[in-house]
Amino acid sequence: MNPLKKLLGQTAVYGLSSILGRTLNYLLVPLYTKVFATHPEEYGVVSQLYAFVAFLMILLTFGMETTYFRFIQDSENRKQVFQNSFLTIVLLNVAFFIGLLLLNHNVAETLLFNDHPEYIILMGAIVVIDAISSVPLAKLRSEERAKEFAIIQFSSIGVNIILNLVLLYFFVDWEEPTKGVFYILMANLVSSLVKPVLLRRDFIGIRFNLDLPLLRKMLVYAIPIVIAGFAGIINEVIDRIMLKQMLYDPANGVTAKMADAQIGIYSACYKLAMLVTILLQAYRYAAEPFFFNQMKNQDRNKLYVKLMNYFVAVVCLVFLGVSLNLDIFKYFISNETFWDGLPVVPILLLANVFFGVYINQSIWYKLTNQTKYGAYISIMGAILTIGINYIFIPIYGFYASAWATLIVYAFQMTISYLWGQKHFPIKYNLRKFFLYLGMSILIYFVSTRIPYGDHSMIKFALNNGMIILFVYIVMSVEGIKLSTLRRK
Repeated sequence: MNPLKKLLGQTAVYGLSSILGRTLNYLLVPLYTKVFATHPEEYGVVSQLYAFVAFLMILLTFGMETTYFRFIQDSENRKQVFQNSFLTIVLLNVAFFIGLLLLNHNVAETLLFNDHPEYIILMGAIVVIDAISSVPLAKLRSEERAKEFAIIQFSSIGVNIILNLVLLYFFVDWEEPTKGVFYILMANLVSSLVKPVLLRRDFIGIRFNLDLPLLRKMLVYAIPIVIAGFAGIINEVIDRIMLKQMLYDPANGVTAKMADAQIGIYSACYKLAMLVTILLQAYRYAAEPFFFNQMKNQDRNKLYVKLMNYFVAVVCLVFLGVSLNLDIFKYFISNETFWDGLPVVPILLLANVFFGVYINQSIWYKLTNQTKYGAYISIMGAILTIGINYIFIPIYGFYASAWATLIVYAFQMTISYLWGQKHFPIKYNLRKFFLYLGMSILIYFVSTRIPYGDHSMIKFALNNGMIILFVYIVMSVEGIKLSTLRRK
């Protein structure tokens, strides 16, 4: 079977679960912004808590998914590789949760959640359950049990959506939705428990038997991935954390609730940039094991180049589709209170385009066992992210955070390309990259300069006409004909 067709098929299956899940969660935004319409600060609290969840997931999965994929390629005892990966995560998470139970009041005070230490416990429980489920889910992916993977993900997502709807509609007072955050966390906790329940067969047969020499090799491989991931997640979510810490200024009348409200507005609009993120998530689920499985393929570099061409074209298309139709997409945010942050959406969409290209390129240091370079790149990005946010948040608020995301991802993409060409040369088609990227940015700026006035239908027709033109040019450059697509 053609490797690209195989990847496309697996991306479709993984993507269905990922895209549908993200889309359903995406569709919760109207509910959240409606429930918290008079209290945007509560939505800001939710966003901050999930920012911490993202940090903890990197730490508590400890790079074992990627490590598992890498080591099963060379090991004759795949079961031992699985046991090493799984037991490492279990031991780490048990230690973490015990520490959190003992120190939750201190942690809550540090994070400015003094009145709600229960949020910290719930957040920790969610992370621990998801982390422990991560390697069994990775095992399904490595064994190409994509349908089973999708069923588990669908089940967890479905429970989360149903519980959110039931709890927020019937148990929360929308005039004083202070219990909304607690119920959202409870819904997530129960839905997370669905995963280990459905994965119970993969837990059977696991023995507390660590192969220590193998484990040492795995940890040497994993530690740079953890550092890279931890530094990388700073680029994704540290802005929500820094916004509160830096905007909170009681001496000048800026209360914690006021800072939370700004985070709520920014986070709601950030969701509109998630269409690129959804695509990236689906692609990454299928692409990572695919890249490793192509290690011995003599034509692997040709495949990587072709994938990059198609990928850049698709993410640029998503950037245009959302940016040029923002007047429609904004209605996913059901309350106009949150619309003040809409100008950051195109910035964040373009940032995610750069991030997607970087994800594609990152295969060079994973295939060559030089994961330390991923750590270097992420650490540099993290320093740049923190620096830009620290300097400019007091001046520009969340706009500084959006521009920091764009600048850092562009930097990481560039430095990864330069180092990759030195250590694992892949002759990417830069002409096509700059053509697709430049054309999409040009189309966006042309659209923003046209004085449409109140003629919304004309704006819609012209903007989407330009999107169709972009698609036509891409298809012409790639030699794709409509007749060919119809036959397939």
